[in-house]
Amino acid sequence: MNDQTHAAGAAPQENKMGVMPVGRLLAGMAVPMMISMLVQALYNVVDSVFVSRISENAFNAVSLAFPLQSLMIAVGAGTAVGINALLSRSLGEKKQDMADRAAGTGIFLSLCSAVVFALIGIFLSWPFFMAQAKSVPEIVEMGTAYTRICLGLSVGIFCQFCFERLLQSTGRTTLAMITQLAGAITNIVLDPIFIFGLLGMPKLGVAGAAVATVLGQFVGAILAIIMNLKCNHDIHIRSSLIRPDKVAVKEIYRVGIPSIVMQSIGSIMTFGMNKILFVFTPTATAVFGAYFKIQSFIFMPIFGLNNGMVPIISYNYGAARPERVWKTVRLTIFTAVAIMFLGFLAFQTIPATLLSLFDASAEMTAIGIPALRIISISFLLAGFCIIAGSVCQAIGNPMYSMVVSVCRQLVVLLPAAWLLAQTGRLELVWWSFPIAEIASVTLSAIFLRRTVRSANARMKAAQA
Repeated sequence: MNDQTHAAGAAPQENKMGVMPVGRLLAGMAVPMMISMLVQALYNVVDSVFVSRISENAFNAVSLAFPLQSLMIAVGAGTAVGINALLSRSLGEKKQDMADRAAGTGIFLSLCSAVVFALIGIFLSWPFFMAQAKSVPEIVEMGTAYTRICLGLSVGIFCQFCFERLLQSTGRTTLAMITQLAGAITNIVLDPIFIFGLLGMPKLGVAGAAVATVLGQFVGAILAIIMNLKCNHDIHIRSSLIRPDKVAVKEIYRVGIPSIVMQSIGSIMTFGMNKILFVFTPTATAVFGAYFKIQSFIFMPIFGLNNGMVPIISYNYGAARPERVWKTVRLTIFTAVAIMFLGFLAFQTIPATLLSLFDASAEMTAIGIPALRIISISFLLAGFCIIAGSVCQAIGNPMYSMVVSVCRQLVVLLPAAWLLAQTGRLELVWWSFPIAEIASVTLSAIFLRRTVRSANARMKAAQA
């Protein structure tokens, strides 16, 4: 019997998210997720490092595939955010039946999403690359092969997202970390084998990177399913519940759709930036791709911190414990800002070293050094914005974070980049990122203040 169960006749034990000291709880919940996210960032970078050894066109093919992959991740992660928030809140409110229905419905929605993206990968990959790099057929060919594999076999990543979040929602972040580590390590080990044809395997090039990625996702998903069935006793996963429940679907997507939209907007922004940069030189898009890989070392720990924070504040919000909710929020924001400052320092002091990871040419280095230094100025504000948006999502105001994301990336960033590109000076385009972050932090502060006020009023009423 684990710490979440109780003997017959005894008083039920409170979930640790309601009783453990907040600082120790946040560390215990977030640190495993931050470590696993760092490993995720590592294998994303390793993937690109190996591909960059093939050619700059090969690296560009993987970089230009990012918007489609990002869209897939947006749907998987956004749905998982909705599952996480509903399940944690239901447990905090002692609604076991709703928690079980949230889990079953979440699994069903994830499987449906995998089918949709398999069709997108099969039929839309080629026209997607033709729209970006028609003048370089090699990029189109390699990119199409890469995305057809990654999206066509996306059931692994969707199941991984779903079942990992079921573990996180009940406080078992260490188990979630183990599943992510297993998938990431599998990917890292298999990358060179499939890309370069080692150990008797065929040399698959860019397609080999996709095969290694998909196999890593399947390993993580299978392990996450086993962990839930064997170790997660706070929820009951039954085949009869793996179906759409109207109430659960509505609640999952009430939180999840804004998250999906926010991350999907990132796909649109990346696609637009690639189009703007490709006009200058294909090397500029390679620099942008390298930036996204490198910055994941900074942002992934923040997302891991987020993943640790959301179930804590959702649970305590459901249990009407405002002091625990807001202490968690303050600690998370402080930690996020500190991490982003360290990232800013790294991008300012060693940009050439970071670019050398991708076998950067002299032209790529010359373009990339000012790019990394300018874009990283936005890091100083981004930590607060990310956490503020997640707080709004977790306690009932998901539209706020969606509005911030739309304004940052579509209303400010892309138009600013396009206008600056009209000067003919590539280095000015990178300033669109700090400009957009100023707009983001302003809106985030306003919306977080409103969320705090309304949440306090609801929790006060629940206590009465």
